[in-house]
Amino acid sequence: MSITRERLSPEESRSAALEAARRLLIESGPQAVTLKAVGSKIGKTHANLLHHFGSAAGLQSELARYIGERVTAGIAEAVQRARQGEADPREIVDRTFDAFGREGAGALAAWMILSGNRDALDPILESIHHLVDQLGRGHEDRPVHETTLWLVLAALGDSLLGAAMADALGLPRDKARALAREQLIAAADAKA
Repeated sequence: MSITRERLSPEESRSAALEAARRLLIESGPQAVTLKAVGSKIGKTHANLLHHFGSAAGLQSELARYIGERVTAGIAEAVQRARQGEADPREIVDRTFDAFGREGAGALAAWMILSGNRDALDPILESIHHLVDQLGRGHEDRPVHETTLWLVLAALGDSLLGAAMADALGLPRDKARALAREQLIAAADAKA
């Protein structure tokens, strides 16, 4: 009996590989994101993934771009909805913390920094920069860049050390998120 595989377009194969890499990153950590492991998840060979990404570093860079685009799209939506009064500013904090925690941006950033592959972070940083520029247009009276800086650093820190630090201090696990919500709400109230 032969197994028939569905033939995917090159773009569909790349997308499937990136989603598999993201899931591996979240489930098992950065060390689990190898060309072989990603290929195994989607039924592709190591050579096939090399064809799509050029190298493991190429996969990492594209994974950073993929996560960066996912992260900023969700945050942009939350900011726009909050500005229109359709969402609570807390949603912005939740999306940011989730992006770095559950979506894997924090683990990816730490992995790239610790492995010396800082250039692979450029897509995430570029996505955030583009988002901040977009959100700042027409709102020059608001500290969009400064707010983004502290919120991203808080979410990144929480994704990497939040559970251990909260436990060590005898605080609830979501205390950093709650503090970030309070800060964002206070900043929004100050502008109102």
